[in-house]
Parts: sequence; C-alpha cells; structure tokens
Amino acid sequence: MEYSGEYLVKLARRTIETYLMNKKKINPPKDAPGDLMDQSGVFVTLHRIDQGDEPVLRGCIGRIQSPGSTLIQSTIDSAIDAIIHDYRFPNVTFPELDKITVEVTILTVPEKIIVEDPKEYFGIIKIGRHGLIAERGSFQRGLLLPQVPVQQGWDIQTYLDHVCQKAGLISHAWQDLETNILFFEGFIYSELAPNGEIKQNIAH
Repeated sequence: MEYSGEYLVKLARRTIETYLMNKKKINPPKDAPGDLMDQSGVFVTLHRIDQGDEPVLRGCIGRIQSPGSTLIQSTIDSAIDAIIHDYRFPNVTFPELDKITVEVTILTVPEKIIVEDPKEYFGIIKIGRHGLIAERGSFQRGLLLPQVPVQQGWDIQTYLDHVCQKAGLISHAWQDLETNILFFEGFIYSELAPNGEIKQNIAH
C-alpha cells in the first residue's frame, strides 16, 4: 500500500514551525487524504545539515502503534516530541529549521519472528527492508527503523546487538529465546534538503 507520505512530511514540518513559533499544537487538517486516517505506527526523524557536513541525527520519536489515533494525529504528536522530548539532544530551536530535514516513516504492523534457533534470524531479517523491535518482559523494548542499519553500515548481527541495547538489554540478548524479536517494514518519506523536495525511500 502507498501512503500520502509527502503530505505527512509537510504536515510534520508545519507542526514543528507552529509549535516553535507560538507553543501551540496544530489541529488535524480536515482536508487530509483518507489513507491517513489509518492507525499505523509512525516515526518522525530530524537531521541537521550544516554546510559541508554530513547530516547528523537531531531527533527521532514515534509510535509503534497508536490505537484510537490516526496517522495524522500520531504524526503531529511525534513531530512535537521529536523537537522537545528526545532527551538525547537539546530542544530544537526555530533558527535551526533552515538546516533541518524532516523524515516520516510509516510502519507496518510488527510481527514476532518465530525461530527455534536464534541463528535462523540471519536467514529471515533483510537489511534495508526490515525494522526491528527487541522486547523482554513488560518494560524492556527497543526499536530501530529499517534505514538505520543501512546508514550505519551494520550487518545483521550488529543490527540485532544494537536493537537489544536500545531495549536496555545486553547486546547478545537476541541469542536467548526469552527475548522476542519482531520485524516490520517501513514507508519512508524524506526531504532531500531542508524544506525541499520530498522523495520516498523504499524499505519494504
């Protein structure tokens, strides 16, 4: 399924601009495309591009699943969270926006990977196609989007190690079948330059 991803990227940027200017959250637009009324998971990722430098992560927050919340509302909420609630970074400021690109990733429903031997993960997980979630118990959960291992140059084992660390687990926790590994696919829409042309990156 294809989504109106360009609309979501523009909505995320407008949400950020409005919030940074007057601390107000915009209301979901009434003219939004019908496909954005779905309740899919969504993440908003921000990268800062300084002249001559490679893009660096500036914020990334989203929702795996948001029962009762549409893609439109989840994108608005995630965009605001990415600028003020990603505690790895200082809050984004308005003057930075002309150096920041906005990316929106729409998630398919995560599925648990069923294996009898953890080595089977290597034949199932596809770098560049699958995002991963590691979880153990009710409180330890970590997620990495499908574009992350591509950007970092990771192989599958390194990818598994890092998603376990993201969940607050030891890096090799995926080798224990008590740790659940789930995968999902993503529809990724990104600005090529700050407030510039938007393209879809295929990760599904």
